[in-house]
Amino acid sequence: MADKPDAEKTEKKSGKKGMVIMILVAIIAIGAGAGGAWFVMQGQQEDEFERGQTKKIPTAFKELDIFTVNLQPEEKGQYLQLGLTIKIRDTDVSIEIDRLIPEIRNRILLILTSKTAKDLSTLAGKQFLSSELTDEVRNTLDSEIHREAILEVLFTSFVIQ
Repeated sequence: MADKPDAEKTEKKSGKKGMVIMILVAIIAIGAGAGGAWFVMQGQQEDEFERGQTKKIPTAFKELDIFTVNLQPEEKGQYLQLGLTIKIRDTDVSIEIDRLIPEIRNRILLILTSKTAKDLSTLAGKQFLSSELTDEVRNTLDSEIHREAILEVLFTSFVIQ
């Protein structure tokens, strides 16, 4: 009978030791998980910051001369007077535009003179013209880098008469 109380004490001691070991392992696992999550989140925040830096490229505006063209006749002779500005990334594309300005103006004039007043009187018509002019300016440039630097063509004045 003396052996049974000693065995129970040994079992209780080993049970307590097992419980303490399991608690310590659980604490270490939770700490490691939290530390790993923190490490991963820090890496993602740095990546987002770096990507944010590259996305925030400054823009510039390149103003073109006023365009005055005759529109395609509908009822009577009408003309369009249009002020354009090209929104660009702040790169050397401005120099390239200056170099090619006669060709750019020619392409814009050809597009504008193919339009009727009815084509340009709606918001959708103006938006389509803007995207058409943007594509045409991009196609004029030689380099793909310069093409990507053209963001859009903006209207600064728009008069149909």
